[in-house]
Amino acid sequence: MVTERQITQFREEGYTTAPEFFTAQEVQAMQAELGRLIREGLLRNVATDSDGVTPSTKVQNLQICPLSPKSSLFRAMPFEPKVIEAVRVLIGEPFVLYLDQIFLKPPRHGTGTGWHQDNAYFKISDPTKGVGMWTALHDATVANGTMHIIPGSHTETFPHERDPNSDHHIRFHAPEERAIPIELSAGGVLFFNYGIAHCTHANNTDKERAGLALHFLHTAFIPADRKFHPAMPYLTGPKASGGLKEYGVTIAGTWEHEVTTALQN
Repeated sequence: MVTERQITQFREEGYTTAPEFFTAQEVQAMQAELGRLIREGLLRNVATDSDGVTPSTKVQNLQICPLSPKSSLFRAMPFEPKVIEAVRVLIGEPFVLYLDQIFLKPPRHGTGTGWHQDNAYFKISDPTKGVGMWTALHDATVANGTMHIIPGSHTETFPHERDPNSDHHIRFHAPEERAIPIELSAGGVLFFNYGIAHCTHANNTDKERAGLALHFLHTAFIPADRKFHPAMPYLTGPKASGGLKEYGVTIAGTWEHEVTTALQN
């Protein structure tokens, strides 16, 4: 699923894209599961009225994090062999799932997430040993506020500050002239290391847009005092148990079943 050209781009520029990484059936299942999460009220608005505290009544940036405790489908996704293989060739192994989340931008009043580097949160000694896997759950375009990145920015460290437009995010003031938008059809994937500066913009269309982010980390670089995922399952290596140790049941090998189940519900 990841070519030598993509691997080279990831190593040199800090990111690469994999259009059509997931099949149409898998996309339908993920969209159906997202619909369930929305109906059950499991996403919350993290946008604020420019003070970092007061929930905004004008715009929404809906988030669910961590994701896997709320969804057996998305819990199974990191264990899918094509996901594991893609992460393996990009950052090496063994590795863990370090964080998982969804952001949804409602139509017309969905606001973006400010410029940041994931490593400003994670503080990994080598940000190239972590990778974010951002999956477009709907077609992601400039009009609906898709992901924007600054290629090669993993070689720089930008000073971050508290984002007053969010109840917990940080941000920095990016050199916008270096940024590029990443447009992907639903099911396409953007891989980027923890040092790549990125943001999303407002959704100015009449349809919702959501992105799913799975963050993986080579086990040699797990900070002793930090853990962002409640289970932090080992996906490869001698500590990997297919999810049994972390979740109490075996998760590996259940992705296809979960896709079928989501489509039936």
